[in-house]
Amino acid sequence: MKTTPFTIAISDEQLEDLTRRLRNTRWPDAVDGMDWEDGTDLAFLRRLTDHWQNRFDWRAQEARLNALPQFTADVDGIGIHFIHRHGTGPAPYPLVLTHGWPGTGFDMERIIPLLTDPGAHGGDPADAFDVVVPSIPGYGFSQRPERPGLGPEQVAGLWAHLMTGLGYERFGAQAGDWGAAVSTWLAHRHPGRVTGLHLNFVPGAFRPPLGEGEPPLTEEEKAFIDSSATWFAAEGGYHHLHSTKPQTPAYALTDSPTGLAAWIVEKLRGWSDCDGDVEQVFSLDQILTLVSIYWFTGTIGSSMRFYREDRLNPTRFAPGERVMPPLGVAAFPKDNMPPRSWVERVFDDVARWTDMPRGGHFGPMEAAGTLAEEIRAFFRPIRKKSS
Repeated sequence: MKTTPFTIAISDEQLEDLTRRLRNTRWPDAVDGMDWEDGTDLAFLRRLTDHWQNRFDWRAQEARLNALPQFTADVDGIGIHFIHRHGTGPAPYPLVLTHGWPGTGFDMERIIPLLTDPGAHGGDPADAFDVVVPSIPGYGFSQRPERPGLGPEQVAGLWAHLMTGLGYERFGAQAGDWGAAVSTWLAHRHPGRVTGLHLNFVPGAFRPPLGEGEPPLTEEEKAFIDSSATWFAAEGGYHHLHSTKPQTPAYALTDSPTGLAAWIVEKLRGWSDCDGDVEQVFSLDQILTLVSIYWFTGTIGSSMRFYREDRLNPTRFAPGERVMPPLGVAAFPKDNMPPRSWVERVFDDVARWTDMPRGGHFGPMEAAGTLAEEIRAFFRPIRKKSS
């Protein structure tokens, strides 16, 4: 597999077009006093887009991101963008990290140095990893799929081939959100290669229908089903739209940077442990760097389509089907996580489960330090066994 070094290089014309579109935003009205109850708050979005137009320095963010070692490779006919940083330590262990929505591989920017060079951040150099962070096709700088049929299971196959091409026959995997679906398929389809799987989000849909001889649902599992239904009734409109008609909102969100920012920042606020104030967790520059990547690459439509691909080919296991590699879970308090018993119906060996003190859906961005410690701890016995 041939890899090519990659550098982000957004043109001046793209920057000028963005500024013009922001300047010409047509603003909707809003009902007084509703704040975020009806969706993204108008006053906040005006302030965010004003910052984007007048103070945000994309060139500075571009230079910072380009300090990460980035590459592209053709994997089974799909152009994959990935970050690949080798570890500093006696025996760095290969680890593939996978992002979710709305994100890209750059979500891992904070956690990468903690995993690749723990000795420089108060840790043990023996815990170092070689880290590979690919962007899912249709996200960020990875190629947008030209045909249907590329969902989490198929992306898992791409990751297996990518890791082979990079010289890693056995490796660990870590992920959240859609990355958890991809990584679970990777572990399920390649149990001889994936030595351990660590997740900071476990999709509840993994659990199969109850099979013959399985114990009935526990009270905790019933409560999780109820809380999930309540959450989806209030917050799941985006999910239903993405998984049924993603092309329709793609027209508006690809054409309007203000609309794109509104679509993404609502999720950053709603899914993070921010007590209703997104700036407790993410600075305006962090928010706009993420939104800008989606804007400049034009990938909001292709990223949303991933939901439809999963709807057409759901990530769900049959009764009795098991994921065999050991699993570690970092359960963040502001994320909608299933109980351990639910997870144990699918995963054969839940080797580590930690209730994290603080954080939400965006673990690598919200709590990079504590998550990195969990990942190191989970893989210590695995790397000893492998050696």
